[in-house]
Amino acid sequence: MSIHTTPQQTRAFGPIQTAAPDRPVAAAHPRLSTLGLVTVLLGAFLPMLDFFIVNVALPTIDHDLSAGPATLELFVAGYGIAYAVLLVLGGRLGDLYGRKKLFVAGALLFGLTSLACGVAPTALALVAARVAQGASAALMLPQALATIQAATEGERKAKAMGIYGAVGGIAVVIGQVLGGVLLSANLFGTGWRFIFLVNVPFALAAVLLSFRAIPETRSANPARVDVPGTVLLGAALLALLVPLMEGRSLGWPVWTWVMLALFPFLLTAFVLVERRGERAGQVPLVPMSLLRVRGLRVGLTMAVPFFTGFGGFMMVMAVALQVGLHEGPIASGLAMVPMATGFFAASLAGPRLLARFGSRVIVTGAVIQAIGLAVLTLTVFQDWNGLSPWTLLPGMAIAGTGQGLVMPPLIRLVLSQVPLERAGVGGGILATTQQSSLALGVATLGTLFLSLSPSMGMHDALALVLGLQFVATFVVIALSTRLPRKVG
Repeated sequence: MSIHTTPQQTRAFGPIQTAAPDRPVAAAHPRLSTLGLVTVLLGAFLPMLDFFIVNVALPTIDHDLSAGPATLELFVAGYGIAYAVLLVLGGRLGDLYGRKKLFVAGALLFGLTSLACGVAPTALALVAARVAQGASAALMLPQALATIQAATEGERKAKAMGIYGAVGGIAVVIGQVLGGVLLSANLFGTGWRFIFLVNVPFALAAVLLSFRAIPETRSANPARVDVPGTVLLGAALLALLVPLMEGRSLGWPVWTWVMLALFPFLLTAFVLVERRGERAGQVPLVPMSLLRVRGLRVGLTMAVPFFTGFGGFMMVMAVALQVGLHEGPIASGLAMVPMATGFFAASLAGPRLLARFGSRVIVTGAVIQAIGLAVLTLTVFQDWNGLSPWTLLPGMAIAGTGQGLVMPPLIRLVLSQVPLERAGVGGGILATTQQSSLALGVATLGTLFLSLSPSMGMHDALALVLGLQFVATFVVIALSTRLPRKVG
């Protein structure tokens, strides 16, 4: 989802006061055409897709570049960390300098960093390129939702927002399917490198189309960049995620424990700085007063276990299928097709169901996901030698359907609870939580799986990780019952 797009309140702890609404640079009421909507959706699709498309290629990258388990986790989570840390900053820059300009710059940089990933000669070069790719994605993606909010109205806006939510969810599910297909095709003899190189023409297309199809908009009263908040949030996330990803393979040296010990202090400093800035009438990176909105607060709490489990699941399944069962990348990707199909069907029905049944749709989706995870756990535990995309199909389809009834409706319901004049900030907080949790899933569940596999075997390690995610889903179910019943 996306980032700060709307006018700001002038006092944080008093009555909300709003400035003039967003307006275009050259017209009173910008209108986003169908081609423009397709263009911004393409800009949103590519970054979301790329978080997961690399998963299916991890064993091949490991073999070609002698990467090692810790570096493999950095390939995935390094992108997500940079993406999460800079999302809100990217939205602020769009408010200041124009969202079309930042979209073009982000898309161009995303294409260049994808090219750098595709030609990376070493594992460390690939990690650096992936971090830069995540940073460029954080410039591009916030402008997509911001432009939809600023340049559409009424029913058209509601439809565009629904499509945006569905595209985001589907992108993360089909990433591994597409990765498997591209890896197996070995186009032009590029192997795993093509999963990055394929971004280049699409990023270039987004740049060219944006000149014609996207209207320029910016905030009438943009807030300044919150440098202290951005630095402290980035430091806190790095202090948590880097040791979790690297500690196991390095034997948990002293610096990993020092970083983990610093995390609560950095997080506390971030909260205090943001609260002080808001009391002074400034617009911080994350306005703490916005967390008073019950729907947003509950939704963020629910998003952490949901997306943490989702991020870890996608990585662990890809490694288990290829390394543990010696499936090829195409078979590993095909194992995700039932999940993608279930997610797609559920996400299409989600908006109508949400309008009719409210948050009960999300509760139902979480229960269905738990059933799917239980089926997967039993399948893995009972028949490891016979495990294949076909035997995984029932559990994958059920879990994907449940996820499709949770993810897009949750995003829409949570944002509907945020006051209109602060919707952009609320979207940015939700997006940062989502991306940080995905990276946390790789760092925790991924690390646990890789740590246990040598001693327990991949069979038992995978069953244990799936079982833990199944248990965590009950936390999601419990929290989903506390969500507001209706879309605001």
